[in-house]
Parts: sequence; C-alpha cells; structure tokens
Amino acid sequence: MVKMVMVAMWGLIVAVLIIGVMFLRRLAVIVPRSTRFFSSKDSLDLASTIAELNKEMESVFGEPPPDGLANSGNRSCMAQDAHHNSHVVLGSTNDKFAAQELSSISHHLGENTPGLTHVGHTGKAQMVDVSPKENSSRTAIASCKVVLGKKVFDLVLANQMAKGDVLTVAKIAGINGAKHTSTLIPLCHNITLAQVRVDLRLNPEDFSVEIEGEAASTGKTGVEMEAMTAVSIAGLTVYDMCKAASKDIQVTDIRLERKTGGKTGYWCREE
Repeated sequence: MVKMVMVAMWGLIVAVLIIGVMFLRRLAVIVPRSTRFFSSKDSLDLASTIAELNKEMESVFGEPPPDGLANSGNRSCMAQDAHHNSHVVLGSTNDKFAAQELSSISHHLGENTPGLTHVGHTGKAQMVDVSPKENSSRTAIASCKVVLGKKVFDLVLANQMAKGDVLTVAKIAGINGAKHTSTLIPLCHNITLAQVRVDLRLNPEDFSVEIEGEAASTGKTGVEMEAMTAVSIAGLTVYDMCKAASKDIQVTDIRLERKTGGKTGYWCREE
C-alpha cells in the first residue's frame, strides 16, 4: 500500500515537472515582444531554472531534451532585450541631440536673422502695422525679361502683331498694375505712388523684350512690390499680345534690382 502511494506521488511530481518545463519553454514564444520586460538578470535566473528542470527530467526519463530547445527561448529573449534597450538609449540620445540642435538654430536665427513680419507669433498671416514708422522717400527698381523667339521678335519689331503695338500696351499695363498692387497682393499696404515708370526694350541678341520698372513714394513702407508688380504685369501683357504667334514665349527673371529709403536704406543687387 505504501509502495503504491509512493509511486502515485512520484507520478504527480513528474507530471508537475513536465507541465512546468513545457510552460517555461513556450513562455518566450507565447509572450509578445512588446510585453517582455525581462532584464538580463531575470533571463539568467530563467536559464538556471530551466537547466535544473532539465536535470530532473534526465534523472526521471534517462535522457535530456534535444539540444537548443532549453535555451532557445532564453537566448531569443535576451537578444530582444538587448535590441530594445539599445533602441531606447539611442532614441533618448537622438531626442536630446535634436532638441539641442533646434534650440541652437532658434537662438542663432533670433540673433542674426530678421523675422517674417507678415507672420504673427501664432503663425497666422497678418498685415504689418506701419503706423509707428516715420515717413521717408522711397524708390525701387525691378526688371523682367520676355523671351520671344526670332519669329515673334521680328513681328514685334515690325509692329505687325494682330493685337497692335505690343510695347505700348505692355507699358500702360505695367503702370496700371503698379497702382493695383495692394489689390493683387493681399498683405501689401495701399500707398500713394509719386511715380511709376515702365520701359521696354527689344534685345536682338536673344530675341527678347527687356523690361525695367521703377516706383517712387514718400511714406512708411517701401515700393518694392509696386515695381515688381509693374514689370510682371508688363511681361504678362507682352505674352498676351504675342501668344497667337507662338506658345514658346517665356516670362523670366522677375527680380528687384535696387531700392532706397526706409530702415534698411540703400540696397543694390550684386551681379
């Protein structure tokens, strides 16, 4: 009777050991990577426990389990822990580095670069308040080029375009455009222009029309946009007058050449 009880107890112990080994072997596979929080020390304890259970299994069944099964889950877990920890460290380092770089750039820009006056502190567009500024004499000169091609150039030179005198119409359009700058460009101020000049010249070297525009005013804000709008509208008018003869016409090189007055004073483009 006692012998039967002992056999039953040993059978129960063996069953518990088998269940424990199977559970520990599958633990690394069953638990998702995102929920594994084993440290290196925990992984070593797990390996030691599995090794002891394997010895018990060997003493009961007479042979160890196949190579690689006992430690495969543990090695996988340790490798994943190391990979995860390295990413945490690198991510933290990169975040700190990015924050330091952003702070450095912002500090540098704040000291050496003028702000965008048409953008408020919240990032929204705004019309600049120029009321605190003093009135001063202001001028601006801008330029533009319209590349016609030889065939269209010859027609314009001979004043043979179907719509009429290209250069005269474009000149008037440029002057009119300067006067409507504040309507065309939303955040420009409506200023009183003292003068608008638009000149167009045919250049036979590259078969183009060279346009120069000048605007002048006495006020609290500059006339750069008025000068650039004048040459832009003049260039577009040349295109409109000539588009029936060619679609290859190009309006190019719209730019500010020179300005005077205001806080920044004199400025000239360097070639």
